[in-house]
Amino acid sequence: MAALVPDSLAKENNDKASENSTTQVIGGHGTNSYSNNSSYQRLSANVVTKKIEDAIMKNLDVETLSSTSNIFRVADFGCGVGSNTINSMQDLLQIVEKKYISQCPTSSQMPEFQVIFNDQFTNDFNTLFTCLPQDKQYLVASVPGSFHNQVLPKSSLHLAHCSYSLHWLSRLPKELRDERSPAWNKGKIHYTSAPPEVLMAYATQFVEDLDDFLSARGREMVSGGMIVIVGSSIPDGMPYSQVVNGIMYDCMGSILMDMVKTGSISEADVDAFNLPIYACPPGEFIEGVERNGLFSIEVIELMNPAPWLKGPIDIPVFVKHVRAAMEGMFSNHFPSKAIDELFDHLVLKLSDISQQLESCYRDGLQLFAILKRK
Repeated sequence: MAALVPDSLAKENNDKASENSTTQVIGGHGTNSYSNNSSYQRLSANVVTKKIEDAIMKNLDVETLSSTSNIFRVADFGCGVGSNTINSMQDLLQIVEKKYISQCPTSSQMPEFQVIFNDQFTNDFNTLFTCLPQDKQYLVASVPGSFHNQVLPKSSLHLAHCSYSLHWLSRLPKELRDERSPAWNKGKIHYTSAPPEVLMAYATQFVEDLDDFLSARGREMVSGGMIVIVGSSIPDGMPYSQVVNGIMYDCMGSILMDMVKTGSISEADVDAFNLPIYACPPGEFIEGVERNGLFSIEVIELMNPAPWLKGPIDIPVFVKHVRAAMEGMFSNHFPSKAIDELFDHLVLKLSDISQQLESCYRDGLQLFAILKRK
């Protein structure tokens, strides 16, 4: 199962999905908070730690980078809330330190490290900073704003990290809610099991978003700097209905339509709601990077995001993680009283098809890519 990262839709502007990964998560440290219900995401990130180390040791020229500045800046784009981003940044810094020792053994001292945490303005940075270790050996800054725009000074960044964030579209294609469009997604909330025009609308928007993301990082990053990208994907040509998340999104849509019949929500609300999530296949990702032209692809592969998950899926625990990550998206569009009903029914519906979920394809659902600034 691909890890899920939270975000939101603005109710007053339903065609505008949030532009970064972690806007309307459940903040704080409560029972249902994202901070306490994001272990799946951390485990998925751990899967690629050794691969990140190998790529940095092979491709990052720290000697050249340090010749122009004694400050080494690392940024996590779509950082979210809680300890996951902090652990990832500390892992990256340890790897960079190892590379410095290996490449510059005669250097008298390490550069000064600065870690920058980026996410939407509404991200709970207060909760994030309470998770920082007291003995941290790096400077810290938060930079709110959409990562589809430039958020850092030009040529100031050496290493970027973006984990389970790029799959969130910056905006929903307007044709999804246009009754005159072939891509009108009536009665559905995602491109899973939808007409091909809906899938194309999502894919087109992702291409635009990826180009914006790469162009922004291209302005911020020094020549030779690197981006580590981990996120949702799917093999080229595979229907999304064959993976757990796709089945879950179909179930969510079905539950919402059942709630229309009972009067809990209106059909118009369902028709106006679409999940701004796109799992980009590697072929489309490669084309987007090459079209942008600012970065070379040093590494790209598909992986199993959850190799530790063996045997039956604990549906209630899984849904609890999903809710912590996605509740804000639904609560900003549907009445608050409908949210409990949605997720309670989701537990029941997924439990009924648990064997189908366990048999779903999962080996190649996590994209791992290393990009280098030309």
